[in-house]
Amino acid sequence: MKKFLIASLIAVLTASNIAAHHQTPAGTTSSGPSADKAITKVKRGPVFRASKEQVTQAQNLLKQRSLYTGETTGKLNPETRAALKKYQQAEGVKVTGTLNRATLEKMSIVLTDKQKMIASATN
Repeated sequence: MKKFLIASLIAVLTASNIAAHHQTPAGTTSSGPSADKAITKVKRGPVFRASKEQVTQAQNLLKQRSLYTGETTGKLNPETRAALKKYQQAEGVKVTGTLNRATLEKMSIVLTDKQKMIASATN
């Protein structure tokens, strides 16, 4: 009986060790032998980013509206993001705290050629 228990314990430990080495990556599911081959990365397109000059222009506009009291740095710091959220809410633009296309256009800040290409590719 002892030999049977020891053999069973060894079998369980071996099986769990094998299973540990064959786990699927986090965030994926396995549904059969072809699941390992089906793991693919989702390719994202280019990311829309405001330039330093656009951030500076936005900070100046936000200052004129008394929504921003910080320095005009050209950086999207937490104070600028908070002011952008107030501006977006007041103007009926989706509140994100970022300088996305809709916000830049609402502020009458000219998009770069690259931003225009990104924006037209996503529409």
